[in-house]
Amino acid sequence: MNKIDIKSLYGLKYNPFLPGIPKQALYSLPGTETFELRVRSMANQGGFALITGEPGSGKSKTLHKMAYSLEEIPVLIVGVMQRPQSTLGNFYRELGELFNVPLSPANRYGGFKSLRERWIHHCQTTLFKPVLLIDEAQHVSDECLTELRILQSHQFDSQSLLFTILCGDNRLPERFRSAELLPLGSRIGPRLVLEPLSPEQLHDYLHFALSQAGNSQLMSEELIRTLAGHSANNLRVLNQMAAELLKAAAIKELPKIDESLFFQLYSPSRSRPQRNH
Repeated sequence: MNKIDIKSLYGLKYNPFLPGIPKQALYSLPGTETFELRVRSMANQGGFALITGEPGSGKSKTLHKMAYSLEEIPVLIVGVMQRPQSTLGNFYRELGELFNVPLSPANRYGGFKSLRERWIHHCQTTLFKPVLLIDEAQHVSDECLTELRILQSHQFDSQSLLFTILCGDNRLPERFRSAELLPLGSRIGPRLVLEPLSPEQLHDYLHFALSQAGNSQLMSEELIRTLAGHSANNLRVLNQMAAELLKAAAIKELPKIDESLFFQLYSPSRSRPQRNH
């Protein structure tokens, strides 16, 4: 098959193991629902919240789900930063684009004032704080994080003009203990630490993902248990393995995916070099 239509072949609405899944298919990891409720309740207070975890633990998808939840509040402005590694000048430039404020790189103080005026107006007219979401926040420089803390602080730090959710790996909490970033670390409210998932939790995730995609019977129960037990407790590893299995099954035009295909792809003997006799 030159071009495999996996969705038609297996009656799927989308590939459940690739990143671009619809919002209703975003899985709620353990602890995230309580955190989401706390975050929504803070939309009228502002401040900082933090999501951390090891690579592949589901941080970005959790932030993605959080964005959908916040966007359900009709009057709320939600900005998603795309380049966390920016220098301070580009950091300001992106903030201006996100919140529809024209900024001049040559006049940073003017940009500081314009952003704050925009946020103050939003707070006064909607009673909600604008929201800024920063994924991969471990790459944001100390200079930018400090500027952000000062930028959203108002009236001697008695008010916050913005609600910022930082999401990154486990380097972030360590950085917030440094002298430079301790003032920001002490201001962080709700914190969500994503732990490695157990095989049982990964098993539940696979059932949820397949059901949402439209074919709950696509994988055998034995295969689901095997995948959940061989994914190193890591959601990204699980999705990568499942996506490879789905592609391989489609090439073979298998009606259902079971353990035999898993062992064909991932058996140790598959990668063992052949000996010459």
